[in-house]
Amino acid sequence: MVGASDPVVPAPPDPRPAELVTVLDHVRWAVTRFRAAGVVFAHGTTDPLAEAAFVVCEALHLPPDSFDTFAVARVTGSEHERILDLIAARIRTRKPAAYLLGRTWLRGIPFHVDERTIVPRSYLAEIIDGPLCSGDDESVVDDPFAVLSVLDLCTGSGALAVLAALRFPNAMVDAVDVSAAALAVAAQNVTEHGLEDRITLLEGDLWGPVGSRRYDLIISNPPYVDAEGMAALPPECRHEPALALDGGPDGIAIVRRIVDNSGRHLTPDGGLLCEIGRGRDVLEEAYPDLRFEWIDTAESRGEVFWLDAGQLDD
Repeated sequence: MVGASDPVVPAPPDPRPAELVTVLDHVRWAVTRFRAAGVVFAHGTTDPLAEAAFVVCEALHLPPDSFDTFAVARVTGSEHERILDLIAARIRTRKPAAYLLGRTWLRGIPFHVDERTIVPRSYLAEIIDGPLCSGDDESVVDDPFAVLSVLDLCTGSGALAVLAALRFPNAMVDAVDVSAAALAVAAQNVTEHGLEDRITLLEGDLWGPVGSRRYDLIISNPPYVDAEGMAALPPECRHEPALALDGGPDGIAIVRRIVDNSGRHLTPDGGLLCEIGRGRDVLEEAYPDLRFEWIDTAESRGEVFWLDAGQLDD
């Protein structure tokens, strides 16, 4: 979900307009400033308007779905300065807005985030929260209440583990990451959502911490940016841990290990749901005998695959 960008254009001077009065005024101003500065949007928002609304609403402690309600509300002097400071910092530092604010939203659920982990923005969130995991027709999960065990590999902030625990109410979730720093962020999110009794955080390299355990569902948003993509990352993405992005020369070094070993960690009726970015052709060439089921989302085509346990028998 990251990619190349045009060279960074030096930001225009930071004006401090006194004429801004309402929430909408500040969003409009942020859009203008973001466009003029050429900032890149790759962390949960896709355009200047969505980014501006996120920054302004978070600065004012407004839920993201309440913008229309408060659009014409007047902003206080201190709130005005706070918003302008955030707009200026977003442009000057090129840090993702989620890092500046310490929070992001995924499927309407808030998560703490900082520079110890990438900003959660996986396509898997829509799939886990949507009809494909609801037990409806064409769902990859027959019955969400029958899912008793989930493994989240490369959990990072723990956002997908939290979403999985909420979607599959009877499941115990193991969430693995090689980064102790990322797991500290995940622990905060698990605690904030009251899921300490259902989500276990494990430090280690992929399968190392899980031993011989088997799961009804394995999910993963692993590092999958190839060498060319890493070299062309926009400044915003360079603030994120490279460990969580770098997928090796062809982008599927970690994905290969996940595919090769998932079979020995799945129950007979289980399956693997994995995000891979733009590496579909490389993956299919590497595994010509596997029948990948490619799952599209609102903003992606062919970047997430499903493999059932029958194809991954060890």
